[in-house]
Amino acid sequence: MPVQIPDDSDFSSFKEQCENQDGWTARYNKGGVTVWCRDGEESHAVQKLKASIGLPSFCKDVTAETLYDVLHDTSYRKKWDTNMIETFDIGRLTVNADVGYYSWKCPSPLKNRDFITLRSWLPLGSDYLIINYSVKHPQYPPKKDYVRAVSLQTGYLIQSNGVSCCTLYYLTQVDPKGSLPKWVVNKVSQFVAPKAMKKIYKASQKYPEWKRKHNPNLKPWMFPEQNTLPCISLADLCLQRADSLENIDESGLSEEKGHISDED
Repeated sequence: MPVQIPDDSDFSSFKEQCENQDGWTARYNKGGVTVWCRDGEESHAVQKLKASIGLPSFCKDVTAETLYDVLHDTSYRKKWDTNMIETFDIGRLTVNADVGYYSWKCPSPLKNRDFITLRSWLPLGSDYLIINYSVKHPQYPPKKDYVRAVSLQTGYLIQSNGVSCCTLYYLTQVDPKGSLPKWVVNKVSQFVAPKAMKKIYKASQKYPEWKRKHNPNLKPWMFPEQNTLPCISLADLCLQRADSLENIDESGLSEEKGHISDED
Protein backbone atom coordinates (compact mmCIF):
# COMPACT_ATOMS: atom_id res chain seq x y z
CA MET A 1 0.00 0.00 0.00
CA PRO A 2 1.57 3.32 -1.06
CA VAL A 3 2.04 6.28 1.24
CA GLN A 4 -0.84 8.73 0.92
CA ILE A 5 -1.40 12.23 2.23
CA PRO A 6 -4.56 12.35 4.38
CA ASP A 7 -7.61 13.76 2.59
CA ASP A 8 -10.85 15.31 3.86
CA SER A 9 -12.37 11.90 4.60
CA ASP A 10 -9.39 11.00 6.81
CA PHE A 11 -9.77 14.21 8.81
CA SER A 12 -13.54 13.66 9.12
CA SER A 13 -13.01 10.11 10.35
CA PHE A 14 -10.46 11.27 12.91
CA LYS A 15 -12.80 13.98 14.18
CA GLU A 16 -15.64 11.46 14.52
CA GLN A 17 -13.44 9.13 16.56
CA CYS A 18 -12.56 11.97 18.92
CA GLU A 19 -16.15 13.08 19.46
CA ASN A 20 -17.92 9.69 19.58
CA GLN A 21 -17.80 7.94 22.97
CA ASP A 22 -19.48 4.69 21.84
CA GLY A 23 -17.13 1.74 22.39
CA TRP A 24 -14.85 3.69 24.73
CA THR A 25 -14.41 3.33 28.50
CA ALA A 26 -13.21 6.22 30.68
CA ARG A 27 -10.10 5.24 32.67
CA TYR A 28 -9.47 8.67 34.19
CA ASN A 29 -11.78 11.61 34.82
CA LYS A 30 -10.55 14.36 37.08
CA GLY A 31 -10.07 18.12 37.01
CA GLY A 32 -11.40 18.66 33.51
CA VAL A 33 -9.29 15.88 31.96
CA THR A 34 -10.74 12.59 30.70
CA VAL A 35 -8.82 9.60 29.32
CA TRP A 36 -10.57 6.78 27.47
CA CYS A 37 -9.39 3.37 26.28
CA ARG A 38 -11.02 1.48 23.44
CA ASP A 39 -13.25 -1.33 24.73
CA GLY A 40 -11.81 -4.83 24.52
CA GLU A 41 -8.20 -3.74 23.98
CA GLU A 42 -6.97 -3.83 27.60
CA SER A 43 -4.83 -6.90 26.97
CA HIS A 44 -3.56 -5.81 23.57
CA ALA A 45 -0.05 -4.49 23.03
CA VAL A 46 -1.44 -2.00 20.51
CA GLN A 47 -4.20 -0.04 22.23
CA LYS A 48 -6.18 2.96 21.07
CA LEU A 49 -6.29 5.75 23.64
CA LYS A 50 -7.79 9.23 23.64
CA ALA A 51 -7.88 12.13 26.06
CA SER A 52 -9.64 15.46 26.26
CA ILE A 53 -9.26 18.64 28.27
CA GLY A 54 -11.69 21.52 28.09
CA LEU A 55 -14.17 21.81 30.93
CA PRO A 56 -14.59 25.31 32.45
CA SER A 57 -11.76 24.64 34.91
CA PHE A 58 -9.30 24.39 31.99
CA CYS A 59 -8.63 26.04 28.63
CA LYS A 60 -10.83 29.01 29.53
CA ASP A 61 -8.12 31.56 28.71
CA VAL A 62 -6.50 29.88 25.70
CA THR A 63 -7.73 30.31 22.13
CA ALA A 64 -7.96 27.39 19.74
CA GLU A 65 -5.49 29.12 17.42
CA THR A 66 -2.91 29.50 20.22
CA LEU A 67 -3.20 25.83 21.10
CA TYR A 68 -2.80 24.94 17.43
CA ASP A 69 0.36 27.07 17.24
CA VAL A 70 1.82 25.43 20.35
CA LEU A 71 1.37 21.93 18.89
CA HIS A 72 3.08 23.01 15.66
CA ASP A 73 5.97 25.11 16.99
CA THR A 74 8.93 22.73 17.38
CA SER A 75 11.13 25.50 18.79
CA TYR A 76 8.69 26.07 21.63
CA ARG A 77 8.09 22.35 22.17
CA LYS A 78 11.62 22.05 23.54
CA LYS A 79 10.52 24.38 26.35
CA TRP A 80 7.60 22.33 27.64
CA ASP A 81 7.79 18.72 26.39
CA THR A 82 10.05 17.19 29.04
CA ASN A 83 9.54 13.68 27.63
CA MET A 84 10.98 14.70 24.28
CA ILE A 85 14.61 13.85 23.53
CA GLU A 86 14.79 15.28 20.02
CA THR A 87 12.50 16.46 17.26
CA PHE A 88 13.11 17.95 13.83
CA ASP A 89 11.39 18.35 10.46
CA ILE A 90 12.83 16.35 7.56
CA GLY A 91 11.00 17.80 4.57
CA ARG A 92 7.70 19.03 3.19
CA LEU A 93 5.31 17.17 0.93
CA THR A 94 2.59 19.81 0.37
CA VAL A 95 1.53 23.11 1.94
CA ASN A 96 -0.10 21.16 4.80
CA ALA A 97 1.94 17.96 5.05
CA ASP A 98 5.51 17.16 6.08
CA VAL A 99 7.73 14.38 7.44
CA GLY A 100 9.51 14.61 10.76
CA TYR A 101 11.43 12.80 13.50
CA TYR A 102 10.51 12.55 17.18
CA SER A 103 12.12 10.62 20.04
CA TRP A 104 10.98 10.42 23.64
CA LYS A 105 12.01 9.10 27.03
CA CYS A 106 10.27 5.96 28.26
CA PRO A 107 9.91 5.06 31.95
CA SER A 108 13.10 3.38 33.18
CA PRO A 109 14.23 0.69 32.65
CA LEU A 110 12.49 0.54 29.24
CA LYS A 111 14.36 1.57 26.11
CA ASN A 112 13.56 4.96 24.61
CA ARG A 113 11.40 5.08 21.47
CA ASP A 114 11.42 7.14 18.28
CA PHE A 115 9.25 7.71 15.19
CA ILE A 116 9.43 8.92 11.63
CA THR A 117 5.97 10.25 10.78
CA LEU A 118 4.05 11.85 7.98
CA ARG A 119 2.07 14.69 9.52
CA SER A 120 -0.79 16.63 7.99
CA TRP A 121 -2.90 19.47 9.35
CA LEU A 122 -6.14 21.24 8.50
CA PRO A 123 -7.87 24.32 9.93
CA LEU A 124 -11.58 23.64 9.40
CA GLY A 125 -13.90 26.46 10.45
CA SER A 126 -13.58 26.75 14.21
CA ASP A 127 -11.78 23.38 14.39
CA TYR A 128 -8.08 22.61 13.94
CA LEU A 129 -6.81 19.09 13.21
CA ILE A 130 -3.33 17.55 13.15
CA ILE A 131 -2.85 13.86 12.35
CA ASN A 132 0.14 11.62 11.66
CA TYR A 133 1.19 8.05 10.91
CA SER A 134 4.55 6.30 10.63
CA VAL A 135 6.54 6.10 7.41
CA LYS A 136 10.02 4.96 6.41
CA HIS A 137 12.56 7.41 5.03
CA PRO A 138 15.75 5.97 3.46
CA GLN A 139 18.02 8.51 5.19
CA TYR A 140 16.61 7.87 8.68
CA PRO A 141 16.78 4.14 9.49
CA PRO A 142 16.25 2.84 13.05
CA LYS A 143 18.91 3.99 15.53
CA LYS A 144 21.06 1.67 17.61
CA ASP A 145 19.99 2.95 21.04
CA TYR A 146 16.28 3.39 20.30
CA VAL A 147 13.31 1.17 19.58
CA ARG A 148 11.59 2.38 16.40
CA ALA A 149 7.90 2.51 17.31
CA VAL A 150 5.00 2.76 14.89
CA SER A 151 2.22 5.35 14.95
CA LEU A 152 -0.78 3.73 13.31
CA GLN A 153 -2.76 6.89 13.90
CA THR A 154 -2.07 9.82 16.23
CA GLY A 155 -3.40 13.33 16.29
CA TYR A 156 -5.15 16.30 17.85
CA LEU A 157 -8.54 17.92 17.43
CA ILE A 158 -8.92 21.46 18.78
CA GLN A 159 -12.41 22.92 18.97
CA SER A 160 -13.14 26.57 19.70
CA ASN A 161 -15.77 27.13 22.39
CA GLY A 162 -15.70 30.91 22.33
CA VAL A 163 -13.33 33.84 22.11
CA SER A 164 -10.80 32.48 24.64
CA CYS A 165 -12.02 28.97 25.34
CA CYS A 166 -11.40 25.65 23.61
CA THR A 167 -11.42 21.88 23.94
CA LEU A 168 -8.45 19.69 23.02
CA TYR A 169 -8.76 16.03 22.03
CA TYR A 170 -5.74 13.74 21.68
CA LEU A 171 -6.12 10.31 20.09
CA THR A 172 -3.36 7.78 19.52
CA GLN A 173 -2.82 4.20 18.47
CA VAL A 174 0.85 3.28 18.67
CA ASP A 175 2.68 -0.02 18.36
CA PRO A 176 5.54 0.31 20.89
CA LYS A 177 7.28 -2.67 19.27
CA GLY A 178 7.53 -4.88 22.28
CA SER A 179 5.67 -6.63 25.05
CA LEU A 180 5.26 -3.96 27.71
CA PRO A 181 4.69 -4.55 31.41
CA LYS A 182 1.17 -3.96 32.72
CA TRP A 183 2.42 -1.09 34.91
CA VAL A 184 3.44 0.84 31.79
CA VAL A 185 -0.04 0.55 30.26
CA ASN A 186 -1.65 1.64 33.52
CA LYS A 187 0.77 4.53 33.91
CA VAL A 188 -0.01 5.91 30.45
CA SER A 189 -3.76 6.15 31.09
CA GLN A 190 -3.64 7.10 34.77
CA PHE A 191 -0.65 9.43 34.87
CA VAL A 192 1.21 10.24 31.65
CA ALA A 193 -1.77 11.17 29.43
CA PRO A 194 -3.53 13.42 32.00
CA LYS A 195 -0.24 15.10 32.91
CA ALA A 196 0.57 15.70 29.25
CA MET A 197 -2.82 17.31 28.58
CA LYS A 198 -2.39 19.72 31.50
CA LYS A 199 1.16 20.47 30.40
CA ILE A 200 0.01 21.43 26.90
CA TYR A 201 -2.58 23.76 28.40
CA LYS A 202 -0.04 25.44 30.69
CA ALA A 203 2.38 25.81 27.78
CA SER A 204 -0.38 27.45 25.74
CA GLN A 205 -0.95 30.04 28.46
CA LYS A 206 2.70 31.11 28.24
CA TYR A 207 3.07 30.85 24.46
CA PRO A 208 1.86 34.33 23.35
CA GLU A 209 4.45 36.08 25.53
CA TRP A 210 7.22 33.69 24.45
CA LYS A 211 6.28 34.04 20.76
CA ARG A 212 6.42 37.83 20.90
CA LYS A 213 10.15 37.48 21.65
CA HIS A 214 10.91 34.65 19.22
CA ASN A 215 10.14 35.32 15.54
CA PRO A 216 6.57 36.49 16.24
CA ASN A 217 5.57 36.53 12.57
CA LEU A 218 7.04 33.13 11.69
CA LYS A 219 4.28 30.51 11.48
CA PRO A 220 4.92 28.31 8.42
CA TRP A 221 2.05 26.01 9.42
CA MET A 222 -0.27 28.99 8.83
CA PHE A 223 1.73 30.73 6.09
CA PRO A 224 3.22 28.08 3.75
CA GLU A 225 5.27 30.68 1.88
CA GLN A 226 7.46 30.86 5.03
CA ASN A 227 8.30 27.15 4.85
CA THR A 228 11.97 26.63 3.98
CA LEU A 229 12.06 22.83 4.35
CA PRO A 230 13.37 20.89 1.36
CA CYS A 231 10.69 19.30 -0.79
CA ILE A 232 10.48 15.52 -0.68
CA SER A 233 8.49 13.15 -2.85
CA LEU A 234 5.97 10.56 -1.71
CA ALA A 235 7.92 8.15 -3.88
CA ASP A 236 10.84 8.45 -1.43
CA LEU A 237 8.66 7.14 1.41
CA CYS A 238 7.00 3.86 2.23
CA LEU A 239 4.71 2.74 5.01
CA GLN A 240 6.46 1.69 8.22
CA ARG A 241 5.12 -1.79 8.79
CA ALA A 242 5.34 -2.91 12.38
CA ASP A 243 6.22 -6.49 11.45
CA SER A 244 9.38 -5.30 9.67
CA LEU A 245 10.87 -3.93 12.89
CA GLU A 246 12.54 -5.70 15.79
CA ASN A 247 10.14 -6.77 18.52
CA ILE A 248 11.59 -6.70 22.05
CA ASP A 249 10.19 -8.28 25.20
CA GLU A 250 10.19 -5.88 28.15
CA SER A 251 7.18 -7.43 29.89
CA GLY A 252 9.24 -8.70 32.81
CA LEU A 253 10.84 -5.38 33.69
CA SER A 254 9.91 -3.71 36.97
CA GLU A 255 9.44 0.01 37.39
CA GLU A 256 12.41 1.76 38.93
CA LYS A 257 11.39 3.39 42.19
CA GLY A 258 11.42 7.13 42.25
CA HIS A 259 11.34 7.45 38.46
CA ILE A 260 8.58 9.63 37.00
CA SER A 261 8.34 9.67 33.24
CA ASP A 262 6.43 12.90 32.86
CA GLU A 263 7.77 15.36 35.37
CA ASP A 264 6.78 19.03 35.52
